[in-house]
Amino acid sequence: MTRIIGRLDVKGRRLIKGIQYEGVRVIGDALDYARKYYAAGIDELVYIDAVASLYGRPSMSQLLKDTVEEVFVPVTAGGGVNTVDDVRLLLSSGADKVAINTGAIRNPSLISEIADRFGSQCVVISIQAKQTATDKWEAYVECGREKTGIDVIEWAKEVEKLGAGEILLTAIDKDGTYRGGDIPLVQQVAGFANIPVIASGGIGSVEDVSDLIDSGYADALAIGKALHFERLDMASIRQAVKNTKRGE
Repeated sequence: MTRIIGRLDVKGRRLIKGIQYEGVRVIGDALDYARKYYAAGIDELVYIDAVASLYGRPSMSQLLKDTVEEVFVPVTAGGGVNTVDDVRLLLSSGADKVAINTGAIRNPSLISEIADRFGSQCVVISIQAKQTATDKWEAYVECGREKTGIDVIEWAKEVEKLGAGEILLTAIDKDGTYRGGDIPLVQQVAGFANIPVIASGGIGSVEDVSDLIDSGYADALAIGKALHFERLDMASIRQAVKNTKRGE
């Protein structure tokens, strides 16, 4: 079954959203939206703390604790994860999985350390990808603000070898645009990876949902802005998934 994941980028307890990681604005209280998506039948939630990397530590412990008291689907938490202790804090606060980007690129061995300690199933590597040429993408860190010089496809292969359980793949060029996902990007990463690939960025219509599943081979979709502003609802998303060639 293709999982539908509500993506909530947060700053403190506030739900925020921008376009291509710029022009961020506050939408509302993150927990309110988490409750709403749970009631609508979302499969999972992912919280990404957009500023935690700047402070070098996770900062959503209380938000997680409050969420899991009312929301009973798997929750992934990311932002500012640099050590095994950071992961332990998020898991003990209620997260089922932890998403890591900057910390993993700066210290790839962290992936193996976390997988060995807590299991691969809880390690989600967040890859923020920006296109540099035809069929070429560079991995970015610090919420899409800094280049790394690392090829996305090669990095995806490496994180799998190191023990990652999933990849959260965000197309920076598409993020927040409603212009559809980056099909070639998702297709290539999913084609090389033997672990689930969650496609994020650009989803604005039921056609985008179908395309990412059928053409991009995404195992799951992380949808943010289109849900936040009610451009899509869970019923239409579910129907689009059922209508794909791969089916639900």
